[in-house]
Amino acid sequence: MRATTAAALGATLLLTMLAACQPASPPAAPAAFDPLAAARAAAGRFDNREAPVVAACYTRTDGAANPCWVCHTAANGHNRADDAHLQVRYAFSAAAHTNHWTNLFVDRRAAIAQIGDDAILAWVRADNYTPLREQLATRRDYLGWRPDLDLRAGFDEQGFARDGSRWRAFRYMPFPGTFWASNGSADDVFIRLPAAFYSDADGRYSVERYRVNLAILEAALAVPDTLPDAQLVRRVEPLSEDVAGFDLDGDGRVGGTVDTIRGLPARYATVAPIAVRRWLYPQGTEFLHSVRYLDPDAPDFIAARLKELRYSVKRGDYTPDALAKVYAEERQAKAVGALPHFAGRAETGLLNEHGWQLQAFIEDAAGRLRLQTDEEHYFCMGCHSNLGVTVDQSFSFPRKRPGADGWGYQTLAGLRPVAQAGQREPEILAYFRRARGGDEFRANAELLARWFPDGRLDEAAVRGADLRALTLPSRERALALDKAYRVLVGEQRFAAGRDAPLQPPAQVHRRLDNDETGLAARDLVYRDGRLWLDWGDAR
Repeated sequence: MRATTAAALGATLLLTMLAACQPASPPAAPAAFDPLAAARAAAGRFDNREAPVVAACYTRTDGAANPCWVCHTAANGHNRADDAHLQVRYAFSAAAHTNHWTNLFVDRRAAIAQIGDDAILAWVRADNYTPLREQLATRRDYLGWRPDLDLRAGFDEQGFARDGSRWRAFRYMPFPGTFWASNGSADDVFIRLPAAFYSDADGRYSVERYRVNLAILEAALAVPDTLPDAQLVRRVEPLSEDVAGFDLDGDGRVGGTVDTIRGLPARYATVAPIAVRRWLYPQGTEFLHSVRYLDPDAPDFIAARLKELRYSVKRGDYTPDALAKVYAEERQAKAVGALPHFAGRAETGLLNEHGWQLQAFIEDAAGRLRLQTDEEHYFCMGCHSNLGVTVDQSFSFPRKRPGADGWGYQTLAGLRPVAQAGQREPEILAYFRRARGGDEFRANAELLARWFPDGRLDEAAVRGADLRALTLPSRERALALDKAYRVLVGEQRFAAGRDAPLQPPAQVHRRLDNDETGLAARDLVYRDGRLWLDWGDAR
């Protein structure tokens, strides 16, 4: 969002109304640590008004390396951003021509060397989520989202939270580059739908109804726009058509158990009719995303300690026509150089023009999770507001693994490299080939040595490798990355960036004096990037 519009004003009114609905109570007694204090102290303060322009956007392409294509691409689905031109030139405002992510240029090698392996392992294995959950549970002066998932209780084999919170874990293909563990962090994502999607006619919880509705949502969000509604095919977990009340697999009858959805259903299996809108989540959909340190002794290196906790909920319910107007307004605002503006504030979350409200927590210097500041929240909005590749502003759910294997706590086990929708080569191979490295800055020396021996991509080796070999770091690198981020946490300068490279990367601009990337001149601009993957369901 680049300018204050009618939608933004409406969003502000919505957040005000939400706050007004909270019971008036005196503030709680101050605790030894206040997770809200930093956000309150920095309310309204911005050092970088272009915080939504992330560090990766300052990559030095040298007219040959293009990691930009995975985010900036042609219009697809209901996403009208059509921002592939950002591969051609750095179309930044005047304020963004200077790279404000100066943490990239700090050499922390001496500080990293001072941290022992045992010390960092103890750090990453400590639980900093439960204390936040306990602290916010009783706060009467806080209007934002309160962590309500018991991570210690975990999830059952189908991915349902054992605490009864209705959160469900799902397994997905990590997004290329930044979200590979070899580049610094592991993560997991959970989804929750409103009560209407898991309640029967008597208002009681029905896990079977919930499974049906989550499967319909999966079919609506994860099948690419290369297939029209009538030809849609999605492999799902076993479902009861009797519970759904309508034909899911397209065989002309209703009844029994099915494991495939053919053709997009017109409505969800809810008591009161709720229409299915392809590539759009229903109002009230929630996501919870934890970004974690790396533990080389844990499955897929997912450590107990959180770097960040990110929450989002869809407050608005917009039609495709309304969204088209939102994208048009955004293009107009960018054309006149307007700076980003989002309704809301840290304590209630920020709201984008697509109806999504986002709120996030990050570590303080002692490793305790605190509410992010207004400016730190703006960083989050960069990838979840008008980015070309997203599907209804989301990343992970459209990349969910099909079938029953796609439900459960995140793991790379059994996950094979597949192509993006409309492409023929595996996504990872395409990324390595186009980006000419394993990250945006071509600074991941380990992946370069592993897959680019003698400076040339070993395509045969990449084709024969599994996801763990392709995207997980060595034990030595994992611990070094943990140490680097631990140093960054101690500095508490997140307004200058959250990337913690092992040494300052060379392939990054400090300032842009020439907007051209040089990629167009060498015919290295790609408009085929898609979030969706070709899992082979239609075949």
